[in-house]
Amino acid sequence: MYLCNSNMTHKRFFTDLRMQQTNNNSKTIYAQGTIDFVTVAAEFCAYLEQSSDRSKEHFVDTMLKLLPFLYVKAHLVKRVESNGDFLPDDKVTEEDYNWIRNIIYSILGNDDDYEELVFDPNTQSDETKWSSISENLADMYQSLRNFVSAYQIGIEDCMHDALWLVMDQFELFWGKCLVDSLSRLHQVKYKITGDSDEDSL
Repeated sequence: MYLCNSNMTHKRFFTDLRMQQTNNNSKTIYAQGTIDFVTVAAEFCAYLEQSSDRSKEHFVDTMLKLLPFLYVKAHLVKRVESNGDFLPDDKVTEEDYNWIRNIIYSILGNDDDYEELVFDPNTQSDETKWSSISENLADMYQSLRNFVSAYQIGIEDCMHDALWLVMDQFELFWGKCLVDSLSRLHQVKYKITGDSDEDSL
C-alpha cells in the first residue's frame, strides 16, 4: 500500500509509532532521532507518490526544502549493528520504482538529466557522466519506502534490521544521490526563476 493512499492510515501509522516510542524509549528503533527520521522519510515517499499533477516550480521548491531536512535527520540517527538475519522483504517493486521515476521525469523534463564529474580510480582522473534527478530520487524512494514499510509492519527485529540497512545504504549511495540531486535542483530553481523573472518559486 502506498503512503498516499489514505490520510487516515498515514496518521494512524504515526500515532501508533509515537505510542510505541513512549513505551520503549530505551530502544534505538524508538529513539527520538530515529522516529524523526522515519517521519521525514515517510513524508518524502508520500510526497513523491502524490506528485503526478505537480508543477515543476512546486516540486523543485519542495525538494529543496525537504532534501536537506532528510539528510540532517539521517545524519543524526544513532547507528545499530546487525547481521541482517531479520531483514524484511522489499516492498518496492520494479513497477513502483519506474512509476516514481516517470512521475519525476514528467515534471522536470529537460531539466532531469545533467552531467557530473566523477573520479575514475582506474585512470586516476575526473571524467564526466550523465546522471538524472529522477533516477537519484527513485533510488532514494526505493530504500526509504522499504524502510518505512518495516516500521508500518511493526515487527521489532525487522525494524532493527531495516534501520541498519537504510543507514548503511545512506552511507554508501543514497546520501550521495540526495546531495547530487540537491545541487542540480538548486541550478534548476534559479534557472526557472531567471526565465520567469520572478523573485522566487
